[in-house]
Amino acid sequence: MHSLLRLSAFSGLILSGAIFGFFYAWICSTMWGLDAADPKVAIAAMQAMNASVRNAVFAPAFFGTPFALLLTAGLALWAGRRDAVWPFAAAGVVYLFGAMLLTMLVNVPMNEALALLEIPADPGEAARIWADYSPRWQVWNQTRTLVSGITLCLAGYGMMRLGRGLA
Repeated sequence: MHSLLRLSAFSGLILSGAIFGFFYAWICSTMWGLDAADPKVAIAAMQAMNASVRNAVFAPAFFGTPFALLLTAGLALWAGRRDAVWPFAAAGVVYLFGAMLLTMLVNVPMNEALALLEIPADPGEAARIWADYSPRWQVWNQTRTLVSGITLCLAGYGMMRLGRGLA
């Protein structure tokens, strides 16, 4: 039982860190780079990145994080480690609603709308499209990044609570 709890807790922590890092990278490099590029290039690049992100490497971190954390909370409860239940449960719920659901309700529809656009020949029109898209997308990305950071902190705190009790 303790081995399964350790594996689940470690998986939840790693997945939380992976998704936090993924969202954070968009803040500190990707979007700044796209904003500095020609809007036509930015639109095309964003369309390509959004099309490529749905893959087997990204899926475990995005979809698996809340379930690994909630599984860990359940295993901690079953193992009598009530002190570790709440941080893992909170981490799972916070990520599920504050990052995963937010992404599916806001960022994904924005990405899908951008994907349907043909890149306009007129540079002014491309600039208008990018100016309408990028700032709004970034606000929601920053929100999900903050939520994912909180998730990671809660998972780390849960690991600390488990501490030597699993040794």
